[in-house]
Amino acid sequence: MKLAVTICRILLGFMFTVFGLNGFFHFIPQPPPANPLAIQYMTVLATSHYFVVVFLVQVIAGVLLLSGRFIPLALAMLAPVLVNILLYHSLMDPSGLPVAGFATILWIVIFVRFRAAFNGLFQSRLEAVQS
Repeated sequence: MKLAVTICRILLGFMFTVFGLNGFFHFIPQPPPANPLAIQYMTVLATSHYFVVVFLVQVIAGVLLLSGRFIPLALAMLAPVLVNILLYHSLMDPSGLPVAGFATILWIVIFVRFRAAFNGLFQSRLEAVQS
């Protein structure tokens, strides 16, 4: 299982590092989406420079996954990005859904291995820490 998690971590880290860098350097050509609503959505995100933040988060989290350091932090950073990718491809551009689904499966496999780092998030009541 440890080997499978390592492979998933490297694959996911590579995916997000490459696609995050592609957002800055455009070395992978991407045709515009067919759906007019998706075009409008992408135009707003690009014009507002919101994509700069998203691509930066992808690169940072991808490098963290590749390095094997701060993996829970990388997973926490990528969770909202993955949700947005899944929603975008589910609702506006289904052609990218298989890759988004694959990235989500990789994320889940890694999350299951590091779920202890997230235990506090799943408690209904947490005792305050006394200092």
